[in-house]
Amino acid sequence: MTHAGAVGISDLRVYDWLAADGRCGGSPHMHLACAETYVVVEGSGAVQTLTWSGYAETPLSPGSVVTFTPGTIHRLVNDGGLRIVVVMQNSGLPEAGDAVFTFPPDVLADPVRYGEAAGAPDEEAARRRRDLAVEGFHRLRQGPPELLADFHRAAARIVADRLDAFEERWRSGALAAALATGDHLAALRRGDVSHLRAATVSATPSVPRLGMCGHLIAYPPNR
Repeated sequence: MTHAGAVGISDLRVYDWLAADGRCGGSPHMHLACAETYVVVEGSGAVQTLTWSGYAETPLSPGSVVTFTPGTIHRLVNDGGLRIVVVMQNSGLPEAGDAVFTFPPDVLADPVRYGEAAGAPDEEAARRRRDLAVEGFHRLRQGPPELLADFHRAAARIVADRLDAFEERWRSGALAAALATGDHLAALRRGDVSHLRAATVSATPSVPRLGMCGHLIAYPPNR
């Protein structure tokens, strides 16, 4: 059983750790195949984004809803008590592999160093990861477009060996959900309501952990 629409859902309390640039918040990163939506429920802050079109900073306050598509580098900034519900494509794939941190080029080019830097078994490691990603993020912001193009290519290399798993998650989640809706509509056109007898209700247990941008309570789909 997946969440409605085969999305992923998380409750995120954005880190209040101060970075070198004087802003508090999480680790800048990018998703290559999935979109995300932020629904702000508490606090204030901003999401800093970098795309091929340039840099932007979108203010966040209770009731704000911000969506970004694959290829958007994003960094959450916490100005005080920022809490967000995150809605993710493809059964939560953005938190299950489809994410690349904006580390400096020398780290991105070394699979071992990247893997070590990307891990966060404890708060100290998560802070180091955030600081290294912020360092690379500012380099991308301030540099020529060629640096962003290089980052895109490096990100594609980093996820290359995960693409089969990404595709399986998409096929069994979002694609299967869309096809099921098509089957239901076709059945209703025929006057067949038998699928309504298969209705179910499910509850999802939460899984707390250190996320890319903050203290995360994930609600993984049962797949």
